[in-house]
Amino acid sequence: MTKIILRFILITVGIALFSMCVPPSDEPDAAALAEERRLDSLRQIRCPRLLSSAAEYYKNRDWASTTRIYNEIVELGCDRGEEEEVYLYYAIAYEALGKYDSSKYVLLKGLQKLPDNLALRKRLAYAYKKQGKVEYEMIEYEKIIDLDSTDTVTMSELAGLYEKQGDFRSQISVLRKLLVIDPGNENAQSEIALAMENAGEDPLDFKIQRVKDYPDNISYKINLARLLLDNGRADEAIDNINDGIRLESDSKPLYRLLGEAYFDANDLPKSSDAYEKLFTLDPRDAQLSIKISEVNVLEMNYVKAIRWANKAISIDQNNGNAHGQKGNVYYKVFSNCRTSSITNDDRIVASLALLHFGKADELGSRKFNGNKRWLEENGKDVLFRKQEWFMLTPEQQNKGFVMPGSECYNWIEEKLMKDRSW
Repeated sequence: MTKIILRFILITVGIALFSMCVPPSDEPDAAALAEERRLDSLRQIRCPRLLSSAAEYYKNRDWASTTRIYNEIVELGCDRGEEEEVYLYYAIAYEALGKYDSSKYVLLKGLQKLPDNLALRKRLAYAYKKQGKVEYEMIEYEKIIDLDSTDTVTMSELAGLYEKQGDFRSQISVLRKLLVIDPGNENAQSEIALAMENAGEDPLDFKIQRVKDYPDNISYKINLARLLLDNGRADEAIDNINDGIRLESDSKPLYRLLGEAYFDANDLPKSSDAYEKLFTLDPRDAQLSIKISEVNVLEMNYVKAIRWANKAISIDQNNGNAHGQKGNVYYKVFSNCRTSSITNDDRIVASLALLHFGKADELGSRKFNGNKRWLEENGKDVLFRKQEWFMLTPEQQNKGFVMPGSECYNWIEEKLMKDRSW
């Protein structure tokens, strides 16, 4: 009896073990299949209606209803084949409601289905930005650039975030990529130079190499020239600018820089020539005429200096700086030509200087007030006044004016008219 029982137990255990080793059937559960068929049938009817309703609510800016309908769409599975549109507009509706965390949740769900979708990733970066989650925002920007290596807008955004975080080397890396795609981007050029300075690197070498790499890029030459001048390397700047002018002979920025570079190199005649060439490109620039006059005063070429001061006044009669510059030409020639015993010619020129300084003052220019004050304070000794007028011969007085005639002043054509009080 005991053997029979033992045999029964062994057979039972064997059957059980055998059944455990048999793999489950691949046949789908009938109930599950039936449920899926029911849902497919329901989707065929409901999905078009829901998608249409969502679009209508979105169009009418009914954001609450938009999110509610899109939630139904996702739960029912109506997003199949429409994932980008559904999750993008679903997220934007939450953004409009100021619910950026919900927008983020929707976008992350969409990216599980479309991990390489740029539109969803850019929206997710925006959601992180609005929540102040800078690190997550930066991660998304990096992923976007990995997906689209030509997206300079995202590169610029990421570079700006690196700058705010003080990660200047990463900023430089991103900006280098941007400049490969958009070499003429002046903002990026300025930012990378500043980033290099912040990172302890010398931007000058970078800009020199960039001009070598892109020898026909005028904006690069202009930026390099400016940096060379700032570093006291005027001769190199001049060579660089002249290379640019050979490529673009009517570039105003290049001629302006050339005038400045020659000035820094103490070559005043060439500085004047460069500014004069610039004036031919912009003949209504009174301030440029003044600059040319200033350069020639330093060169002691007073004939040319007065001519350009007069040109500035002819361009703009109400330009106080122009009148002040003309007074300054007279003041400088008076200072250089005056004798130990002040002559009438010295007095006439000093008085002409004061006349134009006064006009400048009336027009609001205070640039030469120091010189004007000196002439006024020393008027008795240096100005042509009533007593000097009465020392003239009757023939001279009958003219009603005086002009200097000595060698140092004989180029002056302006008359000093008799004062009404004389």
